[in-house]
Amino acid sequence: MNHDLLELLNSARTALYLAPQAGVSESPFRRLCRRFGADVVVSEFVSADGLVRRSERTLDYLRFDESERPIGVQIFGADPGAMAAASAFVADAFAPDFIDINFGCPVKKVVKRNGGSGCLRDLKLVDSIIRAVSDATPLPTTVKIRSGYDEGTRDPVSIALTCQDAGARALTLHPRTRAEMYAGRARWSEIADVVRALEIPVVGNGDVRTGEDARAMRERTGCAAIMIARGAHGAPWLFTQARAALDGFPMPAAPAERERFQIVLEHARNAVVFERDEARAMRDLRKHLGWYTGGLPGGRRLRQELMGVKSLQQVEEILEGYLNGVLEAVA
Repeated sequence: MNHDLLELLNSARTALYLAPQAGVSESPFRRLCRRFGADVVVSEFVSADGLVRRSERTLDYLRFDESERPIGVQIFGADPGAMAAASAFVADAFAPDFIDINFGCPVKKVVKRNGGSGCLRDLKLVDSIIRAVSDATPLPTTVKIRSGYDEGTRDPVSIALTCQDAGARALTLHPRTRAEMYAGRARWSEIADVVRALEIPVVGNGDVRTGEDARAMRERTGCAAIMIARGAHGAPWLFTQARAALDGFPMPAAPAERERFQIVLEHARNAVVFERDEARAMRDLRKHLGWYTGGLPGGRRLRQELMGVKSLQQVEEILEGYLNGVLEAVA
């Protein structure tokens, strides 16, 4: 597998990214999405301050398996010096394939520290952070932005040009403002505007929930890659469907219950190996179990049972019991 991100983004093939998502894009899920066709994955975002302090909890987010490459580590913060120190440490200690700067997170506790999309209120700060990170590491520096902090500051092209001029080697746009959070529709036309304005590769993000959405985003925007976030929750096979749609092949159907549960168990086993603490692995897995079982007949009762699991064996028994009950009902 080619781990050169920029070569991948500048090729004729539209790359598929798994978005960095706090509490979701942990290593076990990233590995699963890679197997289903994600070309690039990104870590959960980590605090530059936590990295500078060598916080054990923060460092734990950065562990990854070699099979996940190409992988980026996403950092956030509002102090250029801390961001530079954090990125240099990450490059040296973990050696990911690129460093991604989070200028997109809309969560209040991040924004109130001027991190994430809070930085978009000050483009001089955005410029300073990118230059500091780019100078601190030989790894490519990429950025993820929103279209602005609010409607009054909505200007994705100006923000993107600032990022490019400061040294960003690729840019992801989620075309909503921080004020919009996740409401309404992502304005894909703004991705197209940024693609036309920049010389560096642009990754489109927002409202890709089906393989057809991925194909439509590429056609409407001309983006070099597509980042999938919430659409992959409980559905890592979305990457397989998106690849088929992008390449002009028939899209495979979503897996039926038994195959879906085999995927769930693969995810669960990955989690146990990664965490080493089975009970903690199961706690972290519960949200994924809720997503995997969405839309299934009797799914509500199944989810209630799964929300209390503390071991892999319990997951196996509950899912097998559900399948047996489905077969009995059919018979």
